[in-house]
Amino acid sequence: MRFTHFREMLAYHAGHSPERPALIFEKEGRPACLTFPELLRAADAETQRRRKDGGSCLALVPDGTAETVIAFFGAVGAGLAVVLLDPNAPDEELLDAVRLARADRLFTADPDLAGVLSGALSGGTSLKPGEICFFTSGTTDRAKAVVLTETSLLASAWNGGSCLPLSPSDVLLLVLPLNHVFGMVCGFLWGFASGAAVALGRGIRHMADDFAFFRPTAVSVVPALLQFLLAHSALNGELALMLIGAGGCPAETIAAAKKTVSRVSFGYGLTETGSGVALSLGDDPYAMTVCPDDTVTIAPDGEILVRAPLTMMRGYLDDPKATEAVLRDGVLSTGDLGLLDEAGRLRVTGRKKEILVLQDGTKIFLPEYEAGLAEVLPGRDFAAVLFRGRPALFIFGDPSEKNEILRKIAPAMKKLPRGQQIYDILFADAPLPRTASGKLKRNILAETAGKSTL
Repeated sequence: MRFTHFREMLAYHAGHSPERPALIFEKEGRPACLTFPELLRAADAETQRRRKDGGSCLALVPDGTAETVIAFFGAVGAGLAVVLLDPNAPDEELLDAVRLARADRLFTADPDLAGVLSGALSGGTSLKPGEICFFTSGTTDRAKAVVLTETSLLASAWNGGSCLPLSPSDVLLLVLPLNHVFGMVCGFLWGFASGAAVALGRGIRHMADDFAFFRPTAVSVVPALLQFLLAHSALNGELALMLIGAGGCPAETIAAAKKTVSRVSFGYGLTETGSGVALSLGDDPYAMTVCPDDTVTIAPDGEILVRAPLTMMRGYLDDPKATEAVLRDGVLSTGDLGLLDEAGRLRVTGRKKEILVLQDGTKIFLPEYEAGLAEVLPGRDFAAVLFRGRPALFIFGDPSEKNEILRKIAPAMKKLPRGQQIYDILFADAPLPRTASGKLKRNILAETAGKSTL
């Protein structure tokens, strides 16, 4: 069923499934739950409290607890705008986000963080009542504040759920952060919209044992997390459906998951589209069916273009120029490269900005290029960058290793035209910057390389 408001969704299930659990969480070392009527009453009470308190924009730092869920539903119900913050981000990044949103209210269970952020509260937000702001991961560009709504998020949950349905008897385990749109839609609202229970994971320390604790039947994961779970044999026998998203996933990792989970689907989506655009529904994880409310076309240069009228962002917060650069006449230029096969299924082939353009116009496709380097530099933290117009290797390590690294990569480089070969090495004194899902922040790498000297 389609819902347009969170309260409408909770009230519907409270009336139709009053005995079923809505939230499952740990209490005193054991699983406890709130039924749909209990969650609805708690959210309504929080809505009333928020209305009396006033304010226009809540900066919310989700910590994965039932209190966070209630605070979120209550604030939106009261007509506040909500900006979702990453609890693991540096303080300065969080302060910048609060200032950008011009939030005047704060919710965090961390008293020290509350002390840091409360001084940045100001008011005067340009967000409208009920708008919800997420920050992009910023892999090839600066992170941006994406404005969505409860209606667009619920439309996205329905859009994906119509392809991968859950039932009221399912238990969806939330192991992803709610400040990430993939976690919000596919790890959280997907369950509620279907009338399933959502089990609140207990954080990174319990990631490997939450599956045994909650016994979920469905879960959404990012590739790096899936690899961790497989390495720790963490997946429970009841797990019947897994959705993988937010980044490319090796075929061998998907194959390993299928040995435990009967149905494994790979998804493609963006923060700007409110998460999912296409999902694999057959045996080939990279051949994805476009969700029913969306339309995908391929531009002449191979870029994926998306029209998603029900789930599309309202824009980047206070940045009309950046919005107009990617969203025109309701069509989003994703920055991703792909193709539609003979059956109309989407295949993603890379990122436009994951290409190095050399001075002679030659283009180097980075994922393929770096895969060749990874074969001779196993386990090393590196990336290929453009330095003075030529390819260079940016690697975490000691400059004394330079000759040895050049020796190791020489066989791989000899297979390439001279102009495409690594001509020198830049050393980083710290691990290369990555997003929470493990993707390289290439924009930061490019800036750092530009300032480097050999």
